[in-house]
This record gives sequence, structure tokens and C-alpha cells, in this order.
Amino acid sequence: MKRIGVLTSGGDAPGMNAAVRAVVRKAIYHDVEVYGVIGGYAGLISGNIEKLELGSVGDIIHRGGTVLLSARCDEFKTKEGQLKGVEQLKKFGIEGLVVIGGDGSYRGAQALTSHGFPCVGVPGTIDNDIAGTQYTIGFDTALNTVIDAIDKIRDTATSHERTFVIEVMGRNAGDIALWAGLAGGAETILIPEDHYDMNEVCERLKKSKERGKKHSIIVVAEGVISGVEFGKKIKEMTDFDTRVSVLGHMQRGGSPSAFDRVLASRLGARAVELILEGKGGRAVGIRNNRVIDHDIADILEEPHSLDFNLLKLSKELSI
Repeated sequence: MKRIGVLTSGGDAPGMNAAVRAVVRKAIYHDVEVYGVIGGYAGLISGNIEKLELGSVGDIIHRGGTVLLSARCDEFKTKEGQLKGVEQLKKFGIEGLVVIGGDGSYRGAQALTSHGFPCVGVPGTIDNDIAGTQYTIGFDTALNTVIDAIDKIRDTATSHERTFVIEVMGRNAGDIALWAGLAGGAETILIPEDHYDMNEVCERLKKSKERGKKHSIIVVAEGVISGVEFGKKIKEMTDFDTRVSVLGHMQRGGSPSAFDRVLASRLGARAVELILEGKGGRAVGIRNNRVIDHDIADILEEPHSLDFNLLKLSKELSI
């Protein structure tokens, strides 16, 4: 194999650039040319592809977002769109493709592989909702962004003796909310994977106030309920002075943490090795600090799992 491609797809995540850098430099180290697809699968269909050199990925390891850009592409969900992508790859002489993104990106990689074009997936999403890996690229950075926000909000919550509801991202996965809530000392954490009782939440708040606590932090995952709606319910049921902060897309941005840079470098490099070994339809990940890989089909069928021991611990520590 003499020429491979790399693209980023779906929501951007800090560390994607570090992964792109690893793919490019690992491939060039093995005398393999690398072409970058600009704009995800939409760019693949349109043929927005350019050759990447060592200098093309210089000074990007510390940058958030993705230099290859990203986009949603409904056309690529169709067989016709996928075949257009394959034709573009053939046109540029690309023999294998590394796809960096979440489950939607993996489905695209799986489709290309089924059409006879080998692809390897690299998990890049702040949601940490990809099976087959303990951590996804971008999760650690997003987590630290949320923790920083919680710490700042706690300062004003204390000053004004308020209850704050903080809504975080994660789609239908509660990892960001759970980890950030535990690390930030939140009194209550609501995640999609666990049922919550509104009466129980309010009783916890009242008991906290009775023992002299003058403020509370509640972290809500977006996949459970709107933070604004939940804040209104708290106000109605307790009459506590309640405020809501929806952190939104700030969680996706920022310079990647050291953990995400190293993770992205390791996973990107391993993806290239698999491609050069002629292995398509695989997805890389990390478990117990070991880089591993699985069949993409298995990853897409396996549900995301959450560490409920952390949820139990958070409840025990927030009494």
C-alpha cells in the first residue's frame, strides 16, 4: 500500500488534530503518501481531497477542532453516495482510509469497507459513547472544561446562596455528566442511563438546606431533560432561588489535554498500522492502557456501557 487517506467526521472533538498528525506522520515514516479529505464524507463525495506533507500537520497537536473540517452528510447514508465516495478515492489512488469520529462516522467506514474499500475507525467524540474503548478522543478535555465551569459556578452559587442546575452535553450518554459531577462535587447527577425521582431530588436539596448548606449544584445530562425545564421544576417544588447554566458547545472547543494528545497519537498510529497490514473494517480503542482493535460491526452493535460504581459513589459522597 502506497497511498492512504484520512478524514474527520461528525462533531469535532479536541485531539482530532493530534490524531490526524499521528496518521500523517506514521504513514510518511513508512514511506506511504497521505491525502486529507476536507469536510468529512461530504468532502469525500465532492472530491475535496489534498495531499498532506509533514509540514501540513506541523503545529496542530495543540489545537482544538479539526483542520480537516467536518460536516454532516445525509447523501453518504445512501449507497449511491457511498459509491461516489469510493470513486473519488480511486480517482486519487487512495488504497485505505482512516476515519476519525463517532458512531455515525464508523457507519460510514463500515459501508466503505463493505464496498471493498478498507477503512479503520478512530474514536473521536467528547461523548465517550463508543463501545470497544474506555476513552474516546476529546472526552478528557471536555470533562476538564466542564469541571472548570462547575468550579466557577460554585463560587457564585455560594455567594448568593443559590441552587444551580448545569446542563452538559453527551447526547444519550451520561459520561460527561457523571465524571464531571463526581469530580466537581455535585449534590445530584442526572444521566440517561439511570432513572431519577423528582421528589427524591427535592428532598435531598431540602435536607441539605436544613443542615446549613446554603447552595447546591445539580449536573444534568442533555439526554435526560432540558436544564431550563428541570430548573423550573426545582423552583416550583422547593421555592429555592434556582439558576440554570447550559454550557453548550464550549465543551467541544479548547486545546486538548495531555491525555487526549497522547491517546490520539497512539490510536492514530495504530490505525495506520492496521491499514498497512491490509485490515479494513476495524476500530481502534484503548483498554487498561493497551491499544486494541475490534471489528467495526461488533462495535456498532454493542451498547455503550457506563460505570455505575461511579454513580453509586457520587450518591454516597453527596449526602
